Amino acid sequence: MFTRVLRIVVVALALAPALAAADPIKLKFSFFTSDRSAVYQQQVKPFIDAVNAEGKDLIHIDVYFSGAISKLQSAQPELVSDGTADLALVVPGQSPEQFSNIAVLELPGLFRDSLEASRVFARLAAARALKGFDDYEVIGSFVSNGESIHSRKPLASLGELNGQTIRVNNPIEAATLEKLGVVPVVLAINETMEKLSAGKIDGATLPPSMLFEFGIGRVTSHHYMMQLGGAPIALVMNRDKFASLPPQAQSIIRKYSDDWFAERAASGMAALDQRILEELKKDSRRTVTYPSQSDMAVINEAYASVVADWASSSRNNRELLERAKGEIAKLRSNN
Repeated sequence: MFTRVLRIVVVALALAPALAAADPIKLKFSFFTSDRSAVYQQQVKPFIDAVNAEGKDLIHIDVYFSGAISKLQSAQPELVSDGTADLALVVPGQSPEQFSNIAVLELPGLFRDSLEASRVFARLAAARALKGFDDYEVIGSFVSNGESIHSRKPLASLGELNGQTIRVNNPIEAATLEKLGVVPVVLAINETMEKLSAGKIDGATLPPSMLFEFGIGRVTSHHYMMQLGGAPIALVMNRDKFASLPPQAQSIIRKYSDDWFAERAASGMAALDQRILEELKKDSRRTVTYPSQSDMAVINEAYASVVADWASSSRNNRELLERAKGEIAKLRSNN
């Protein structure tokens, strides 16, 4: 009897350290640029830090920086859907075939600011109203402030845009600028500097916060603040992987999703936008131009035309636009 009890005690003691030292579940996050980037510092890092702190004994997110898994923005969605990565930051405008109605969040003149657009994004994603997200849990939703144009060539008026070749984030920006005489090129932000340096494009659309992030501000000195539509970005997770997590782990991730994520990302990037803009205005080597009243009338006409064209192209687009406007109305009435 004593020998049997002793054996049980020995086995229990042998198993105890293994049980006590069980490692947290590791989640692999693919990130296409560095940990020093504003995108990471303002949008991704707060989420990573919060989840890793609260879930330290249960889950841990490991970030693979600087494109260690893939540097291509357009590759990020597939990395998550095929399980190569568990999470990634995706730029839907770079994959319009997959995210075919994301344009509702890119339309110019629709949203008051980045936070409003980001919250509408979260609500449309939660309602499964956006195409292309079936394989994912949309953890974080962000839409940048309206993008402006930064060029190597003079831009003191709208007329000087005519004929310039400008990098754009997505087809909606391309359609908008085409109406204003621009030659648009849809291009990932981390591929833009190479084209600028080679003289293949004249400028790029960006919010101020991104101007120096990828070196573009070093070769552009004319800044036309016309406030195009914003650029949507989504932090997504493989849906099957999310479903496989313990309920407590899912709860921790959800706690730092949706409005929590949107509010921090939008406020952080807005503050950075303002700081960079003030620096541009103080730099005597640069020209910062806001559209004149007459130029703004032309711009607004182009904006309205792009929105109308997009809405009229399908019944789904019309319905989604009305749904987005409904969410905007709810947010504004609550505020």
